[in-house]
Amino acid sequence: MPNSVDLNCDMGESFGMYTIGADEQLMPYITSANIACGAHAGDPAVMDRTVRLAKENDVAVGAHPGLPDLAGFGRRMMDVAPEEVYQMVVYQIGALQAFCKVHNVEMQHVKPHGALYNVAAKNRDTADAVARAVHDVNDELVLFGLAGSKLLTAGKQTDLQVASEIFADRTYQADGSLTPRQQPDALIENADDAVRQVERILRTGNVRAVTGEDVTIVADTICVHGDGAQAAVFAGKLRTALQADGIAIKAISSGGFN
Repeated sequence: MPNSVDLNCDMGESFGMYTIGADEQLMPYITSANIACGAHAGDPAVMDRTVRLAKENDVAVGAHPGLPDLAGFGRRMMDVAPEEVYQMVVYQIGALQAFCKVHNVEMQHVKPHGALYNVAAKNRDTADAVARAVHDVNDELVLFGLAGSKLLTAGKQTDLQVASEIFADRTYQADGSLTPRQQPDALIENADDAVRQVERILRTGNVRAVTGEDVTIVADTICVHGDGAQAAVFAGKLRTALQADGIAIKAISSGGFN
């Protein structure tokens, strides 16, 4: 078991009159917040409120850039050239950075969202574009990416600090990728099952794929999604279980790397 681990959650994904996620209930349980930047979700008011909320709860702030697809919540595939990826990631980091400055918060990391995250995990051109955008805005930002992905490789080769991310509430394929959400076994909806998956990963360095294979995986940061019906209960159970195992829950910038 590692000595410490970061616990992150996608946040700030409400928009206008629509509320998505239980941000206020989740904040006490996490150490890093990935805040939507207005493309797949979020708006200026939500970004402002979420950065302030993270600061009040001593939660590290990161940008969560996605494809410009509000209707599809950034989870639909789009044919986007690498240069467009670079530009949209720079733009979105910059938007959140402005709110961080207003609230005197230092941005910790960048984690792509949804389809952008999944494409960057497998497509090197997209991964390079994301990594270059993060580096060019602020080379001290940590790049979060799927464990074993091309995004982490691109980040390292761009001289960024990277954090290998695992998911508590998603299942895995034999190649280490996440099971597509369109498949019925993509999500882990039972909190106890999610805790068992995380504990096994931390104990053995492997995750059991839906097809039965053990896949080697590294966990610097653990994601729990904030838009589930029992998201806060889910996060609370996971944090309690990890602390009972003697694992400290710390943001990457506070020593969450091992």
